[in-house]
Amino acid sequence: MSVSIIIALIVLGILLLLVEFLIIPGVTVAGITGTLLIIGGVFCGYYFHGTPQGHYIMLSTLGLILLVFVIALKTKTWNKVGLKTSINSHVETHGKEDFKVGDTGMTISRLTPIGKIMVNDKIVEARSMGGVIDPNVEIVIIRTEKNKLFVEPK
Repeated sequence: MSVSIIIALIVLGILLLLVEFLIIPGVTVAGITGTLLIIGGVFCGYYFHGTPQGHYIMLSTLGLILLVFVIALKTKTWNKVGLKTSINSHVETHGKEDFKVGDTGMTISRLTPIGKIMVNDKIVEARSMGGVIDPNVEIVIIRTEKNKLFVEPK
């Protein structure tokens, strides 16, 4: 087997390992195949070219793997190919002055135990204290905690 085929096996294996580490999360076919190609290339070097050349192939392969991964990590390659997501949402807040204990309203959705209600012409999320409350049932606020409303049927 020629040295160029062995080099091609090892380079293809390193490229598949890069794909595995930088693009595809977890252990996948790319990582397993890349590892097998590298091991196969080094094995072929020992088998077809003898022990001294096999040692050179193995050491150069380890050096090449180290060099490629250092360059890939230093240039922040994963930032170019990775997902970039950000969370733009926020918690629905309302002040204590918006809703008071004793305010009445109407359920918009079913409260099982959490659902939507309308109180003071505002639609907010509330929690039922007495189990399930069906839609279009008149409710009363019995307790408020920070941004949570606790209601029961009127």
